[in-house]
Amino acid sequence: RLGLERADTAEKALTVIVDLLEKYGQGGNCMESHMAFTYHNSFLIADRKEAWVLETSGKHWAAEKVEGGVRNISNQLSITTKIDRQHPELKEYAKSKGWWDGEKEFDFAATYSYVNTARMTTSRGRYCEGYKLLNKHKGSITSEIMMEILRDKESGINMEGGFMTTGSMVSVLPQEPNLPCIHFFTGTPDPAR
Repeated sequence: RLGLERADTAEKALTVIVDLLEKYGQGGNCMESHMAFTYHNSFLIADRKEAWVLETSGKHWAAEKVEGGVRNISNQLSITTKIDRQHPELKEYAKSKGWWDGEKEFDFAATYSYVNTARMTTSRGRYCEGYKLLNKHKGSITSEIMMEILRDKESGINMEGGFMTTGSMVSVLPQEPNLPCIHFFTGTPDPAR
């Protein structure tokens, strides 16, 4: 929200977020219950001209400029070797922890998580299912199709149970500056309603 408030481009919003991350860190419980459960955050940041994926691990982060096609995020790190901006100590910190030898190509998701990046888009899971649904409609995605994808319970994108989807947003950002941007937000926790 502060990125939206303080920046007029996607890349400037990315800078706002990483500056706040460096200054304040991140944290907080992800559930209203007394069970402590926290995780690191990922962001899709877009304006009329460009889009970025920002993924974090503590104060460290990597950002990928989206060059075309479709892109999604979902409860796991997904930036691998295409890193367009990064925390200045990202690689050195990984080396100091023994996560990366400094020799092989640096892969953010493989280094900073337990995910097998070779299986991310083929194994069943929210990220994989979202990737499949977006690619199914690649080149013809409308706001209605995005709403259908975000309502999809079978894929796990719209979660029920102990971890519920708390809200969804679909934005239409025309490249022509004279056309208005349109934003749709869910009014209830369940995007299917």
